[in-house]
Amino acid sequence: MENEISIQKRTELFAIRVVKAYVELNKKQFDDASKVLSKQFLRAGTSIGANCAEAEFAQSNKDFISKYSIALKESSECRYWIKILINSGVVSENKFTQMLSELNRIIKILISSINKLKQKE
Repeated sequence: MENEISIQKRTELFAIRVVKAYVELNKKQFDDASKVLSKQFLRAGTSIGANCAEAEFAQSNKDFISKYSIALKESSECRYWIKILINSGVVSENKFTQMLSELNRIIKILISSINKLKQKE
């Protein structure tokens, strides 16, 4: 069932997880660096789904590819911020293991979709 979820729904659910994680992160006493890192994580993590949602009403195949490509870049950036949060000790790795796993699935789906669309051109 999990593999049958559309990329739009998958990225929407991921964004909700990001928002919830961000809210939990900000319940703690953080220094300025941690606040900036968590905001970057929030921005990138929610942008993935926003770009996939925009792709739904793309004006052309190129526009669709462009939106998915932006979502892919944001996915990569989100993964980067998660790794920074973990490696700097702001969060424990075990709290973000499932999120990283889902993010890697999203990245694979986006890459596959972009490649298929490019082949059609």
